[in-house]
Amino acid sequence: MTSILTSSQNRYLESFRTQQDELISEMETFAHENKIPILSWDAVEFLEQLIKIRKPKRILEIGTAIAYSSIRIARSAGRKCLVHTIEKSANNIKLAKEYISRSGYEDKIEIFEGDAFEVMPQLKKKYDFIFLDADKEDYRRLFDYSLILLKTNGVIFIDNLLWHGYAAVKKVPPNYRNSAKNIREFNHFFMAQPNLHTTILPIGDGIGLGIKK
Repeated sequence: MTSILTSSQNRYLESFRTQQDELISEMETFAHENKIPILSWDAVEFLEQLIKIRKPKRILEIGTAIAYSSIRIARSAGRKCLVHTIEKSANNIKLAKEYISRSGYEDKIEIFEGDAFEVMPQLKKKYDFIFLDADKEDYRRLFDYSLILLKTNGVIFIDNLLWHGYAAVKKVPPNYRNSAKNIREFNHFFMAQPNLHTTILPIGDGIGLGIKK
């Protein structure tokens, strides 16, 4: 299972995509060829629209990978917006720095190198917008840290809550069973949050969206 939509529906909607610049297209190709997970085209375009609507000043991303979403967030945000992004993989950090340098957003994007569980407790100022896209077994603990760092009326955006569709079905391949179980449990936890207005949207691989009360 890879898509919520049928292939024909997906192709139809994708035909309306705005032509991406050379760097973004290169990053998408690189991620695909090297099996590096990045946001799907529809999820990242939804993320960009949210950033433009909300106009956050401080954004935290948990899980940089190659900085694909970091760059797309930075270019959608205002000139004075800061994007802080956390990554623990040395290989990813090297690639992310190269892409950020080429993007021209070095003044807006800062990578915090290290494990999110070590980095997040050290952060003191709160954020207007938090994007969580890290190891699925860590979602609940990372969410707890995120909620502390999120301002009132701030937005949390969480990827992969349908987990290739396996969160919604009983028959799951053995290599996905544990992660699908973790996502199902997290979804119930997320939707029951008393301090958030929450929803899970059928966009990309399932987007969790919460606004802090």
